[in-house]
Amino acid sequence: MAKTSSFQMRINPTVKKRVEDIYADCGMTLTDAINIFIQQSINVRGLPFLVTQSSKEALHEQAAALLMAELKKGENSVHSDEDWISEEEMLTELGLGR
Repeated sequence: MAKTSSFQMRINPTVKKRVEDIYADCGMTLTDAINIFIQQSINVRGLPFLVTQSSKEALHEQAAALLMAELKKGENSVHSDEDWISEEEMLTELGLGR
């Protein structure tokens, strides 16, 4: 059996509870998740995700641009007859046909 080592860390109790709940939903413990993070760091020889220094404003701009693009898609679909179906077709698709 492989030897193990332990380490301690400080974490905000609220944050710890939230992340434990997230990992529990995935069927793992916080320790499992940390071990996966560490192993993946070894595999990629660095952090296993991209670290950027995006500003708060840049993130807001990205979110706003994404929202506007989705709104535009919705608006375009309203003005396009190809996406429209009759009430009868809709009810049939939903299994509520008359």
